Amino acid sequence: MSEAEELIKRRELRFCHLHPDPNQARSALLLLSDAAGVVDITLADELCLYISYDVRHLTLDAIESVLTRLGYHLDNRLLTRMKRALYSYSEETQRANLGVSDNTDNTTQVFVKRYTSNYHGCRDKRPDHWRKYL
Repeated sequence: MSEAEELIKRRELRFCHLHPDPNQARSALLLLSDAAGVVDITLADELCLYISYDVRHLTLDAIESVLTRLGYHLDNRLLTRMKRALYSYSEETQRANLGVSDNTDNTTQVFVKRYTSNYHGCRDKRPDHWRKYL
């Protein structure tokens, strides 16, 4: 395995079936597809995503923390939590060995490109002259 292949991580993201949105994986796929560092992302089923990303730019922990912050419910079974801990440790160690600084702002910067591409206009339904009056 070459060094470039070792930097690309392929992981499985599983979502909880008890969430009100039955298509969490599909909406997460749309959200993650524009993120910097994501190489490939595919939908396995309605509760599972396969994601490939460059460990120099992104970690599984950062992806999961952003998804959790945005309201997605990840699978928290014992085996999933054990895998998550192992992946977190190995990626953290690999990033330290590569000399990649641990950017604490990484979780907020993951979706900046996606956020700026969305329209964020005024959502006030009142006419313009009433908004200026008050």
